[in-house]
Amino acid sequence: MKTSKILPIINQQNLQKSVENDRDLGCIEQAMEKLNSRAKTWNIVTISRIKGPLRAEILRQALDIIQLRHPKLNSRIIRSRTRLCFQTEGTAKIPLRVVKKFVHEQWQEAVQEEMNQAIDSSKCLMRVVLVHCQSNSNENYLITTGHHAVGDALSSIRLHSEILTYCQQIVSGKLINPVSSLLPLPPVEELIPKWTKKFRAKISNTLFLLQLGLQKIWHRPQTLGFEKYVPIAQRSSDIIHRQLNPELTQQLINCCRQANTTVNSALCAAMMFIIASKITKNKGKDIRVNCLTYLDLRRHLESKISDEQMTTLASSMMGFYTIRTKTSFWELAREVKQNVEASKKGDGIYKMILIAKQLIDFSLTYPQQVAATVSVSNAGRVNIPKDYGEFELEEISFLGSQALYAGMFVTHAATFEGKMLLNFVFSEPSISRNTMESIVNQFMSYLSDICNLKVEPSLTKI
Repeated sequence: MKTSKILPIINQQNLQKSVENDRDLGCIEQAMEKLNSRAKTWNIVTISRIKGPLRAEILRQALDIIQLRHPKLNSRIIRSRTRLCFQTEGTAKIPLRVVKKFVHEQWQEAVQEEMNQAIDSSKCLMRVVLVHCQSNSNENYLITTGHHAVGDALSSIRLHSEILTYCQQIVSGKLINPVSSLLPLPPVEELIPKWTKKFRAKISNTLFLLQLGLQKIWHRPQTLGFEKYVPIAQRSSDIIHRQLNPELTQQLINCCRQANTTVNSALCAAMMFIIASKITKNKGKDIRVNCLTYLDLRRHLESKISDEQMTTLASSMMGFYTIRTKTSFWELAREVKQNVEASKKGDGIYKMILIAKQLIDFSLTYPQQVAATVSVSNAGRVNIPKDYGEFELEEISFLGSQALYAGMFVTHAATFEGKMLLNFVFSEPSISRNTMESIVNQFMSYLSDICNLKVEPSLTKI
């Protein structure tokens, strides 16, 4: 296969758009930069398993194109004493590193390395690793690490599809020039409804923050806690990867439909049950827990924002629950679903994103606190193509680096081609790898039992 060097063209109009992208960071973008620089946390790592002759020179050209196409990827963050701003001038090319591993499972080593390295935002806001499997020359892993100020899980997954599309066009010689640059987006705060920024709304947000703090004090949710406490600078992220085969994934979907709940709520409930069982150790105690789950804001905005736009449009909700010995699994899953739906219908979905900076500042100030018992980020069914000419996308998943948030049971889920992929991320040494592997194995076994049992499982049956 022969490929020539294809230089993407960007016209004067696109250059003007690049200049327009220079602006101050919004509040949430500032918070994400603080997490990146101080805690190596919440950068979005996306992993694709690709079959085909993907070479570095092809990928390099595709990365140059997407950097021109996406204003945020063609920016860096400039820091002064009083402000942080995006700037196009001086932005470096997206770094590309190529590594070779003997077996395909070793891609996790490259991911772990990426999770524990802050992004040098003064140069650019993404980096890429191409993993070649030496045991199979046709098997590759594409790993992107993106700054959370410029992208979320959905836009990062879509970006992988776009990269493979350009790789296909480069190989086939059908690349269309000039490349059109997307319009730059304003900060998230300017995309959500205007009423959220009024004076009365700001008071309401402050009261919401206080209410959340009071709920945590009142419920006193139990967590995994710390096996060993160390300062933020000494913490690192690790990953345990698991999969549900297509048959079991479909069984889970069918069971959730029959129980009038969602897969996301079922994942939340199962994780809370597992931690509750570990805490109570069959002593028949009621366990209070809380769950942080993430929501896509795109469907709730007046202005339509597509998945391909690189931006952060994820909010979250915190739910507090009491698991009793007779609480059924499906009962808890339905309760989670009801809370999520209530948050979507009300203004909570906007309030959580508007108080995110304060919550992050609290975690940085009080690193001995555990944010939640469990955390679930579920991208759901990934709706991107599988075939890209000579390249085939076999798997795709994502995660957020997690060094700061110790003592939590965290998963990032995505379902592609009927198979659910789960990345369990944890902060070491607050939880050891042996402990987390034991918890994950118990969770996966429990998830299988949920799909296969006729009865409703409860805490006493774990």
